[in-house]
Amino acid sequence: MPIVSAPQQFNVDDLYVDLRTPLGLPLYLKCEGFNFAGSVKLKAAAEMVEAAEREGALGGDTILLESSSGNLGVALAMVAANKGYRFVCVTDVRCNMATRQLMETFGAKVHVIAAGHPEEGYLGARLRLIRELCESDDRYLWLNQYSNANNWKAHERTTAPAIAREFPDLDVLFVGAGTTGTLMGCARYFRRHRPSVTVVGIDSVGSVTFGTPSGTRMIPGLGTSVRPQLVDMSFVDDVLHVREADTVRTCHELAASGFLFGGSTGTVVSGAREWLAGNRSGEELTAVAIAPDLGERYLDTVYHQSWVSEIYGPGVTPGPDQVGDLGRLQVFDASL
Repeated sequence: MPIVSAPQQFNVDDLYVDLRTPLGLPLYLKCEGFNFAGSVKLKAAAEMVEAAEREGALGGDTILLESSSGNLGVALAMVAANKGYRFVCVTDVRCNMATRQLMETFGAKVHVIAAGHPEEGYLGARLRLIRELCESDDRYLWLNQYSNANNWKAHERTTAPAIAREFPDLDVLFVGAGTTGTLMGCARYFRRHRPSVTVVGIDSVGSVTFGTPSGTRMIPGLGTSVRPQLVDMSFVDDVLHVREADTVRTCHELAASGFLFGGSTGTVVSGAREWLAGNRSGEELTAVAIAPDLGERYLDTVYHQSWVSEIYGPGVTPGPDQVGDLGRLQVFDASL
């Protein structure tokens, strides 16, 4: 049993779900949600803060500042609380309420952007506020996960080697693309140490990260409306885009087998399934996908029937009339 004195010192890095049983899919899912921040973003948060400390960029009056759709904000709030720093997170209305409450519980101040920029969407509006805050007060230190090399270095140092140790015969790795820190760190590692591995980036339809048109996206985590500076396509072998309705369906498929994962995981698994179905080589591949977080923070969105129906229309997920009598809540009179 590990004993830690700081929450960022603990992370489960060797837990995988074999999706052949729940989904009939030849894919191993690396679960990154088992740490005190609840997501893969803990690695980047800790790495960026510790690098800033090594560089002498953090003083007693420094206010850490970041734009986040949720998970990195929670991770930074937790690390900042542990280290005694103040932290301000700029997010937008798509951020789950539970995620905002977590950040505030750790002592962070949360700015919520209510309207997106006409051309650059919510992320563009968030980044504009970030720059305004930095110009208004030199105590702010913007870690900038979209261009900070320590974002991808965290995964080149930890996530990718952990996968390589567990799967020496790995053929293909599927990684979701948000800031692309996880993707670029893993892609760089395998290009250097095992170039035969195919690295596939999974993105959301409506994201501009890989040059596709901008569109409405409602599920936080993957995708961007402003291309991250970390992207380097020379390290990525293939890219696949997933519709959010397919993300939701896949999340509910996994939940039906008892596995509650976040929206980003639904996107990555949906994309991996499509990519593997198109494999014409006839060979049985050893495939791994990274699950960034778990699903509790998505109970009021991805797993809420009314929200899903309002955003994507009816029929995306099974309704109450499709569950059957055994799936319905039954109330019994205890006095009988």
